[in-house]
Amino acid sequence: MTIPAPQHPERPAGWISTGLSWHDGRALLGAVRGGRVHERAVAPGTEVGWLLGGPRRCTGAWLAGATERTPCPHHAEIAPDGGATQCPACQSVDRGLALARDQILDDGRTYLLYLAWFGEGLLKVGLTAEQRGDSRLLEQGALAYAFTARGGLPAVRRAELTVAASGMARERYKSRLKTDHWWSHGDAPHRRTVLTEARARAHGLLKGHAVELLADRPVVDHVERFGLADGAPEVYREITGLAPGAVIAGTLRPPVGRHLFLDQPDGSGPLLLDTRRLTGWALTPVTGRAPEGLALQERVRPPEPDTQEALF
Repeated sequence: MTIPAPQHPERPAGWISTGLSWHDGRALLGAVRGGRVHERAVAPGTEVGWLLGGPRRCTGAWLAGATERTPCPHHAEIAPDGGATQCPACQSVDRGLALARDQILDDGRTYLLYLAWFGEGLLKVGLTAEQRGDSRLLEQGALAYAFTARGGLPAVRRAELTVAASGMARERYKSRLKTDHWWSHGDAPHRRTVLTEARARAHGLLKGHAVELLADRPVVDHVERFGLADGAPEVYREITGLAPGAVIAGTLRPPVGRHLFLDQPDGSGPLLLDTRRLTGWALTPVTGRAPEGLALQERVRPPEPDTQEALF
């Protein structure tokens, strides 16, 4: 006789990481256990240690109109090193993904068009719900930004497409390209000038659009807040892979978007964790443990370009 398999996998035990998010200017590390939610503020100087338990699981979806994440009803496993943090079923109903894929035409909310600066030549155009303030910009790790226009979702989305089509800004950049620019990002006056001039050009493109143009909103700079005034560490090791039984440990620096630098007591240089990689793993607090079981890639500040004129 064959015993039928259960309809859903067994509900995982322990707290499952939901990664890092920003709310009201605060970076919070989240975890869920069933319907319970736990959030911890990311405080620089805090020592942390996590033992990872697997398998990695989908953490559910944000449904339309919901104020909290809905747990994955299937308790589905996801790839340990995949970029996706949700199973296909939860991706299909997640409100944020639907918005990004233009599957929501209007939701009655007011949106802000922004221009964000991630480094020289990396100007991004995007939109965010006005009620979220600058949380989306902080989560993306924008080094500086300027709100540019305001209106309903359809109008702001058309404005976003218009600016992107002009070639002055792109709608997205890969994470690696952003982190490459942490070593050298100019000074605050330069960032402010770039964004002020870009906003003026965008306003020229958006004449006749059904949006309110925002000429007097300040340029906001996050470089000091992210602890990058002197750039990223000269040498650090980026966590590129996790597995069950791995340990992540160290002393926190200020978060940069969804990334965390963790200093090591042996002076070996900090680790860099993209907390999206942490999402879906069961976490057990540990103390006095060194990092182990991690795939690492060394990152080194590139040499300054040689601008000396040739002698001959």
